[in-house]
Amino acid sequence: MAMFQSEIPFHGMRDIDACVEIIRSFYVRGWVLGTGGNFSVLLTRKPFRLAITSSGIDKGIIAPEHFPHVDASGNVVEGTGKPTAEAGLHLAVLAAVNAGAVFHTHSVWATLLSTIYFPSGGLHIEGYEMLKGLHGVDSHTHREWLPIIENSQNIPSLGDTVQKLLEESPTVHGFLIRGHGLYTWGKTIYEAKQHVEIFEFLLEVIGRRRTMLIET
Repeated sequence: MAMFQSEIPFHGMRDIDACVEIIRSFYVRGWVLGTGGNFSVLLTRKPFRLAITSSGIDKGIIAPEHFPHVDASGNVVEGTGKPTAEAGLHLAVLAAVNAGAVFHTHSVWATLLSTIYFPSGGLHIEGYEMLKGLHGVDSHTHREWLPIIENSQNIPSLGDTVQKLLEESPTVHGFLIRGHGLYTWGKTIYEAKQHVEIFEFLLEVIGRRRTMLIET
């Protein structure tokens, strides 16, 4: 499959600076506490250069220098620090979809629901106005499928699973990893940010609704 067929505007360091602010806002919301979560921004296609968060960085104090640049194989070509261990998953997403940024969060609701719905392979989300915040969705009647895959520390194998999933389900806007969290993306960092916010809202609504039904 050809990678990055349509043009996406990139702004280099400006995107990294903006991404830092986005990550800090997610930290305040409790979606990337401690060292949880990882984020990447595609800088150029030719040559392929991806700015991605370093491993083990507290997202509450993240800064632009915590974004080493890697090539299509995940090798650091600029900057310092070791890229997140999940760099292979970001590369797998970018190999399967036309995106300019990949965001991964570790929220409570995404973690809980990923374990509850894992036996079903994912969950359908429909009937909520907030679905219209997902790219290409224009009605609350849209039925969004959010797949859930098994977690693994074998990143190459997990990357293959992710790429296969997205090639088979090209219309999804994200996926969950069981007991882990949410992955989503966008053509720009702002679209990726919006997708995180929409999914985190919807997952919390679903989780709270389940809790209310149990309590009543």
